[in-house]
Amino acid sequence: MCEKGDNGELFNTALVFSPRGELAGWYRKVFPWRPHEPYDPGDRFVVADLADAGRVGFSICYDAWFPEVTRHLAWMGAELVLNPVQTTTPDRAQELVLARANAIVNQVFVASVNTAGPLGMGDSLLVGPEGDVLAALPGKEQGVLTHTIDLDDVARVRRDGTAGTNRMWAQFTPADAPLNLPLYQGRIDPDRWCPRKGDDR
Repeated sequence: MCEKGDNGELFNTALVFSPRGELAGWYRKVFPWRPHEPYDPGDRFVVADLADAGRVGFSICYDAWFPEVTRHLAWMGAELVLNPVQTTTPDRAQELVLARANAIVNQVFVASVNTAGPLGMGDSLLVGPEGDVLAALPGKEQGVLTHTIDLDDVARVRRDGTAGTNRMWAQFTPADAPLNLPLYQGRIDPDRWCPRKGDDR
C-alpha cells in the first residue's frame, strides 16, 4: 500500500497480518526502484513472528536485488522471506534467479510473488533453503500458489550444509578477527555472525 509518513514522506509499505487477522507489523520498502518510483526509502528491516507460521521476513520487489536485505532478514531469524513483486518489465527472469540465489546464500525459504497478467509478468515461485523451486505458477496466468513447507528445513540445512556441504552461517569462529566492511563503515564480528533466535535481534 502507499503510506504517507509523519513528515510528508511517501512509502511503499507492506502490512503483515497474523493468521488471526491481527496487524503483526509493517515494512517500508528500503530500496525504491529509482528513478521510476516516487517513494522514500524505509529505514529498517522487518521480521514478524506469526503464531503457527514461523518467523517471516519482508522485502518488496526491487529489495530482492540488494543482497543486504535478505542477509539481514536471515540474520534476524527469518525462516521465510516474503517478497511481493509487481514486475511489469522484462527483468522477471533475473528476479527468479535472485530468488533462488537469495535462498541459497542465506539458507532460507524465499517466496517471490508477482502480479499476474495482464498487468504483471507473473512467474511466482517458492524456493527452498537449498535453492530448489518447490512450487511455481508459470507465465502470466492468474492463480493461487500453495505449498506446505517444513520450517525445520532451515535448521537442517544450516546444520548439515547446502547439498550436505556448505555451512555459510558457521563460517566464523570466536577466535577469528573481525573483518572491516568499508562500504558500510562497519564490520563482520564473528561473535555476531550467526542468525539471531527469538527476540534477540
